[in-house]
Amino acid sequence: MRIIGGSHKRRQLHPPNNLPVRPTTDMAKEALFNILEHWIDWEHTAALDLFSGTGSIALEMISRGSSQVTAVDQNRNCVQWIKKASQDLEMNTLQVVQSDVFKLLSRPSFRKYDLIFADPPYDLDKFHEIPQLIFNNNFLNPDGWFVIEHPISVNFETSPYFSQHRKYGKVNFSFFHLSDSDQ
Repeated sequence: MRIIGGSHKRRQLHPPNNLPVRPTTDMAKEALFNILEHWIDWEHTAALDLFSGTGSIALEMISRGSSQVTAVDQNRNCVQWIKKASQDLEMNTLQVVQSDVFKLLSRPSFRKYDLIFADPPYDLDKFHEIPQLIFNNNFLNPDGWFVIEHPISVNFETSPYFSQHRKYGKVNFSFFHLSDSDQ
């Protein structure tokens, strides 16, 4: 695993092999961040990384200059690894939370984010609930983006706020946008 861009570009990270994760491939992550570069002002972006796993996406956001990033994962070993990696890289603006994502999203949010990324397990049967919970409980700021990584068998094209779908090998991203006029 490596950081693709920003202040920690090319830094190699070596998470433990025993983490129950399926990290986003470097190719897909690079493509994702190439798209986001056109939409996101990293310096003024508060971001939320759900089902964070190794923290690869959260660490990439910090490296690119995101002002605040919260990484959420239920697995204690994943949370400990992300905390260690962020300390090793001196990424002080990364907050790591151990929580069930569905419990977190089921309550109205007092904090809003400019960018939310979710990479749930591919065998999760509640994929379609994630965007609904994010939008119904006001987790996004106006003009905010939500991106979810998913298997090809999941289709979000008829979901509210859906913007586009991109495929990179076996990795699929669906993008949702909450425009200022949607508020």
